[in-house]
Amino acid sequence: MRLSILFLGLFFINLITFAQTDENPAVWSHEVHKLSDTEYELVFKGKIMDGWHVYSQYTAEGGSLPSEFSFEKAGEDYELLGETQESETITEYSDIFEVEETFFKKEAIFTQKIKLLDPEINQVSVNLFYQICKEVCLPVDEYFQISLDGKGFVAEEMSLDERSKALGESLKVDLKNKNLLNQNGGSDSEGQANLWVIFGLGFIGGLIALLTPCVFPMIPLTVSFFTKQSQNKTKGVGNALLYGFFIVLIYFLLSLPFHLFNSVDSQILNTIATNIWLNVFFFVIFVFFAFSFFGYYELTLPSSWANKMDSASSKVGGGLGIFFMALTLAIVSFSCTGPILGGLLGSTTLAEGNVATNLTSGMVGFGLALALPFALFAMFPAWLNSLPKSGGWMTTVKVVLGFLELALAFKFLSNADLVGNWGIFKREIFLGVWVVLFILMTLYLFGILRFPHDGPKKNLSPARKLTGIVSLVFTVYLVLGLFNITHLKLLSGFPPPSFYSVVETESDCPLGLDCYKDFDEGVAYAKEVNKPILLDFTGWACVNCRKMEENVWSDPGVYAMLKEDYVLISLYIDDRKELPESEQFDFKYDSGRIKTIETIGQKWGTFQTINFNAASQPYYVLLSPNLEILNEAVQYVDVETYEAWLKSGLENHHLSMGR
Repeated sequence: MRLSILFLGLFFINLITFAQTDENPAVWSHEVHKLSDTEYELVFKGKIMDGWHVYSQYTAEGGSLPSEFSFEKAGEDYELLGETQESETITEYSDIFEVEETFFKKEAIFTQKIKLLDPEINQVSVNLFYQICKEVCLPVDEYFQISLDGKGFVAEEMSLDERSKALGESLKVDLKNKNLLNQNGGSDSEGQANLWVIFGLGFIGGLIALLTPCVFPMIPLTVSFFTKQSQNKTKGVGNALLYGFFIVLIYFLLSLPFHLFNSVDSQILNTIATNIWLNVFFFVIFVFFAFSFFGYYELTLPSSWANKMDSASSKVGGGLGIFFMALTLAIVSFSCTGPILGGLLGSTTLAEGNVATNLTSGMVGFGLALALPFALFAMFPAWLNSLPKSGGWMTTVKVVLGFLELALAFKFLSNADLVGNWGIFKREIFLGVWVVLFILMTLYLFGILRFPHDGPKKNLSPARKLTGIVSLVFTVYLVLGLFNITHLKLLSGFPPPSFYSVVETESDCPLGLDCYKDFDEGVAYAKEVNKPILLDFTGWACVNCRKMEENVWSDPGVYAMLKEDYVLISLYIDDRKELPESEQFDFKYDSGRIKTIETIGQKWGTFQTINFNAASQPYYVLLSPNLEILNEAVQYVDVETYEAWLKSGLENHHLSMGR
């Protein structure tokens, strides 16, 4: 689902033969092209062994790591002219990470133009960090020392203070049986299922939008226009089908800018789940949407837009005129569809996988649901007689949507609280807010609570009563979960974890288990009690992590092993809490690239990458107290698979003790 125009430039360089092995699957070279006295073109070329992939700078977040260039002293000795360009790439769906990945096969070429700020400069240092994958994924640092005048590079020693050296070395651990590690994920069918779920959510959103006062009255009017416009019924039906197609196309096109953002910086959308202030921003926006549905104000696009589109449809006629008619519908219905589309965007940011691809899937589903009635009723105009008449029930639909928007808004506020370690929006408070919201919605549905656009009081329709009963049952379900009478498995991964509580719990670990949040402390305890280690790379805003804890770890067989047989070490990769100044340091990779470690999440994220060649969560590793890897690593799996995996780890631990 990527736009090929985002991959800038195709560069052709003479082929050179390189010796390659599985231990060295990519071999790099560089060239310098002098453009003027101060401008140069740097070309980085990698020959990639068959079967291996190197990933684009713009590959999707959530999959393999993108290539990343660091130009030392850029802005001091020289400036970069434009972005680093790439040769032709391939985009394919990854059944491991459940996202569309963009990568190079056989050959990767990157080109960067620079302009010297100091004419005396005659050498440049560039670091390329990339991930190369086959059955396993290996992070690699390639360091280029480039002489601009061809006289040879004079290396400049990069040094760290002794404290940084010591702290950096402490992140590296001596793992045994490291060849057992690989990165498992969902199957291809699971990844496709995720897209179908998003598509289904979009389709349901479109069906709901049909029931709003901005869209519903348009159905008979538009269908009648097409069927009566021409004496030829076939032509009228064809025009209606074309109208429906253009509706789907318009909503598809609305999702394309998100692919652009995601390609310029693959983290712009996906960091919503862990960026505190973006979560707060979304909370405010969704509250704003909700109150528009309650009728306190209207969200509308400028009326001149709709007038111009309507005028254009009348003037040009034909297929183009029908397109402008569809665009007019999208504009005039925005006050009802805008908040629903906002909810769809929110849902896709909380889902696993590539946000832009998820959003496209949802938008197509939304557009299809809007388009279907126009096509179906045009083919079967007699069905129009079965449509309910417009009325106050459409206002009811909008108000119910307003309550659902508010509920989703508080999910974003909860994310900000969790990642920021504010300690304010605990699980009970979150559930309490939802209980209040659904009580208010129940009162509204039964006619007790009223909003500005509600008409005179009338007898409640059977559908409204039924919806009120469903809302009441769900409220009771929330209350039972609030007081821990039942587990809220229907909401798995949505509320804050159970240990994030206003009530003092046995531990601040999932399900009340004992856990360590520091690797060295956990290993020391495992050696003391001679138990194997479950190393859990997780995140505060990781929905699949919560699902694993609440649906898999809670299984009696799994829970018993976690509690009795393993030492649990949970490392939160997205923890934004700053390390004490005495524990902040600069980490130097083998290539010479230096990374500043300032937060807990940065520390454990770097730890995961350099020791396990992985960067995703959840990510589970079984270790012996002596750091022997006991089984392959796993990620999001079902209860049976996880239980068998834990049992196998125990058996391997006992075997290693006997050796």
